[in-house]
Amino acid sequence: RASAVATLLAETDESKLPLVQKALAAETDDGLREQLEMVQAAILLGSPDVAKRLEAARMMADGRNRNTKTVLLERLRVEEDPKVKAALSASLVKVDERLAWGNRLGAMFSGVSLGSILLLVALGLAITYGLMGVINMAHGELMMVGAYATYVVQGLFQTYLPGGFAWYLLAAVPASFLAAALMGAALERTVIRHLYGRPLETLLATWGISLMLMQLARTVFGAQNVTVENPIWMSGGVQVMGNLSLPFNRLVIIGFAFAVLLGVAWLIARTRLGLFVRGVTQNRPIASCMGVNTARVDTYAFALGSGIAGLAGCALSQIGNVGPDLGQSYIVDAFLVVVLGGVGQLAGTVYAALGLGLLNKFLEGWAGAVLAKIAVLVFIIVFIQKRPQGIFAMKGRSAEA
Repeated sequence: RASAVATLLAETDESKLPLVQKALAAETDDGLREQLEMVQAAILLGSPDVAKRLEAARMMADGRNRNTKTVLLERLRVEEDPKVKAALSASLVKVDERLAWGNRLGAMFSGVSLGSILLLVALGLAITYGLMGVINMAHGELMMVGAYATYVVQGLFQTYLPGGFAWYLLAAVPASFLAAALMGAALERTVIRHLYGRPLETLLATWGISLMLMQLARTVFGAQNVTVENPIWMSGGVQVMGNLSLPFNRLVIIGFAFAVLLGVAWLIARTRLGLFVRGVTQNRPIASCMGVNTARVDTYAFALGSGIAGLAGCALSQIGNVGPDLGQSYIVDAFLVVVLGGVGQLAGTVYAALGLGLLNKFLEGWAGAVLAKIAVLVFIIVFIQKRPQGIFAMKGRSAEA
């Protein structure tokens, strides 16, 4: 039916109108009905009868199809009757208003989508940098580890369990978390542990590790990007307006990001590990005197932050290709989110991620991607100059420490 409607979109012969009206009366799909209504109006606009053209011009005002504006503009150029031209102009204004709202809502959705990705990327860094004070330049490569773990799980399902491929993400999510967490724990045990309190050396060491991990990925998986397929239930999207479609994979990632956020907040606030992490963060010597194994807590906390980075990599694999340079695209933005939100503040990370995502997408529509990025960076520089502690400042013993 969709292909038949597509062949009618360019139809202007009035003799085909009964056929279109019959199809319209029988059609139940909302999207196809909208297209048939536009075909009907386009045919009537070509009628020699002024009354029919006037009726069609008014019908087009309620059109939700993205091609409605094109049809109106084409007819407006050749229409001679002043009443019909006035009706076409009025319909064009209404269609423009509807399209503008679609563009605004689309920019808002894109901003929330980008913000949710930044949130996932920055949550792990909020723990390793915000709570532990470790400048981990290999955080992006830990995301890459999670993305490649998802790719490996996908390959295993395609080879050994093709019937369950639609649900491979249920195995890929814990696999990506564990792969990145184990890598992070090994990194903390072998390198980071010996560099606490030495930020410059930590930065240089983790940067070197990031280069090693990228080269390892090139050696194992090749220098070219690899593709991770979406499960069938993440394909397609929801058509909200004529020019606004919400992809299922983006909707799932938004929900996944906030589910991870709730899990991290619960872990930090309600569990024994979270209590130990907060205690060591606030006052390491006293926590050690109270019997807390601070070295073990450091390893667990770093592994947790690294595992969350792996989850971010798993999510990113669903909206783009996976390659050795995947982490380099997000590491700077992740640090910006953590610093802007307030070091050690999960709530600030949420506000900063969503705020930067929305600001970036709205500015892109006005100034383009490059100028939007520059404007966002200038805004962050000015904001940090005025409020160095970020959106949410640390309070009490945390601030004193």
